[in-house]
Amino acid sequence: LIMEKTNYESVIILTPVLSEKMLQDAVEAYKKLITENGGELIHEENWGLTKMAYPIQKKTTGFYQIFEFTSDNQDLIDKMELAYRRDEQVLRYLTIKLDKHAIVYNERRRKGEFNKPKKEEAQS
Repeated sequence: LIMEKTNYESVIILTPVLSEKMLQDAVEAYKKLITENGGELIHEENWGLTKMAYPIQKKTTGFYQIFEFTSDNQDLIDKMELAYRRDEQVLRYLTIKLDKHAIVYNERRRKGEFNKPKKEEAQS
């Protein structure tokens, strides 16, 4: 039985008190967790220190990190979320399964299709 690979996106918000080194170590550890459990990392993005909509644990900012990956191993998600819950550096996390529309959207976004400046309206 061949399992279909599923696309996922996992977003974590790490505490803002981390040093650059601690932040990189945490990100590397999660990337390793993905690849060592049969996941294939497609894309990762670091939004840096970003203001949150509301304070979490008295913090108003956090380091946002996004992993986009594929896996045919459902256990991987459970392992990741368990690791997130155990990690005091992770303030919030969310892992979602991407449908075909989200996959196409993410590919287009990575190519910068949505960052193009809007054309100026012709002056009459």
